[in-house]
Amino acid sequence: MVWGIWGATFSETTTGESKKMITSANQNTNWYVLHTKSRFENVVNDGLIKKSIEVFLPKILVRSKRRDRKVMIRIPAFPGYLFVKSNLDPRHQIEIVKTIGVVRFVGTKDGPIPVPDETIDSLKIMVNSEHPVATGNRLVKGDKVIVVNGPFTGVIGTFLTYRGKGRVVINVEALGQTASVDVDESDIEAVQKILT
Repeated sequence: MVWGIWGATFSETTTGESKKMITSANQNTNWYVLHTKSRFENVVNDGLIKKSIEVFLPKILVRSKRRDRKVMIRIPAFPGYLFVKSNLDPRHQIEIVKTIGVVRFVGTKDGPIPVPDETIDSLKIMVNSEHPVATGNRLVKGDKVIVVNGPFTGVIGTFLTYRGKGRVVINVEALGQTASVDVDESDIEAVQKILT
């Protein structure tokens, strides 16, 4: 008999041997954060679901930025990240990381850091409500950023300041001089976030 779990397949060779392996593999599972390639959250989510791996991609409702549309759309609450449930068995970890679009587990040199179940439960309640949910992290003057969308895509600079209504000013230095541009906050990402 063949057993499938978390995208891994086990063949039963001796009586009860594989059943024990699967039962023990289900124990001690926690939620962990996965870093994905830019704009690959849905691809990773779908890939993990196809492998029967429990995954949570929180999405929030926002107004479309396209000028020709005034519709509300669901986008990832944490661009470049989603949550996956695992017991950190090496085979399970490899199966997760081999999913198209996955960059790595988020953690320290000692390994992935678990996310409390209460945090996941709270996020599920928040994103399932019809009320607006604001997300994001505040940039600090001097943070290295890259423009990932819009007419300045590819520009790498230094964050200067917030300019209200979701606009920010970034500065580019060259030849001892500076040039500044005013861009939409959602069109930039911190460079260290992308490179890690």
